[in-house]
Amino acid sequence: MSQQDIRLAIYQPDIPQNLGAMIRLCACFGVEIDLIEPCGFPFSIKSLRRTAMDYTNLVKIKNHNDFDSFKINYEKQRRVILLTVKSPNSIYDFKFKSDDILMVGSESSGVSSDVRNSLSFDVKIPILTPARCLNVTTAASIAISEAIRQTIKRQTIKNINKDES
Repeated sequence: MSQQDIRLAIYQPDIPQNLGAMIRLCACFGVEIDLIEPCGFPFSIKSLRRTAMDYTNLVKIKNHNDFDSFKINYEKQRRVILLTVKSPNSIYDFKFKSDDILMVGSESSGVSSDVRNSLSFDVKIPILTPARCLNVTTAASIAISEAIRQTIKRQTIKNINKDES
């Protein structure tokens, strides 16, 4: 597996163990991270050491002071797809692009309605009721896997067709 163009944006995380696990996830799949502050804890590599272990050296993390500074960096270049239980759109019906940014909200409150309304795309991972939601790290894992599966599959088909010409 190689470095991916897909990115994971983490909006105002408030549980260091989940952020550490998402750092490990992204390191394993070659996905870069956009960390949108403020965090609900003092952000430091030391605070993440137990769950991120030594994986922090394997992933690029770009810090953004707030959502507006994040959006300025990407709004004309890439799609930002919000993972939210409030979306009517299934992740499995959505067609990901290889340069999409997948965004997860904070564990305790998700994202504000202003942030949600400013984004053009949102998806959910269908789950059985009466369950309310998945852990944010689990949701990020499923979304990253689905986005990579879709984009690698399309790239492979494109390369096969190119080779046959």
